[in-house]
Amino acid sequence: MSGIVVGVDGSPHSQKALDWAMTEAALRNVHLTALAVAPAAASIWGITGQFSPSQETVDKVSHAAQEVVDKAVSRQGYQDVSVHAVAGVPADELVKASQDADLLVVAARGAGGFARLRMGSVSNQVSHHATCPVVIVPSGAERP
Repeated sequence: MSGIVVGVDGSPHSQKALDWAMTEAALRNVHLTALAVAPAAASIWGITGQFSPSQETVDKVSHAAQEVVDKAVSRQGYQDVSVHAVAGVPADELVKASQDADLLVVAARGAGGFARLRMGSVSNQVSHHATCPVVIVPSGAERP
């Protein structure tokens, strides 16, 4: 996944990250990949390993992400965008994607639960472990 990779989860925060990444991809004239992750349960009560969601769930996540991307494309007009959906732990999958990306973009917070946190657990993990530059788009971010 060379070019720019952006994490999307359907939240308003990730929509802002997608818009930011799309504008940046257009400025750089590079491919944009929207990465959607169907979350897998992991490490429950000391049980190791992951319990992956069904292929049907991954397909639903992919379809939902494609709808969000299609709306962003219609707003912004940038066409060099694809959706890639996988099953796994969101932070792990984004870090994996960073290995081949030129830039990784994530929202400061996503669909997960703790509204008082300034930065979500996924963006925190990604910022510490990604192998390419990372942009964390804050909740109120607007491009000029």
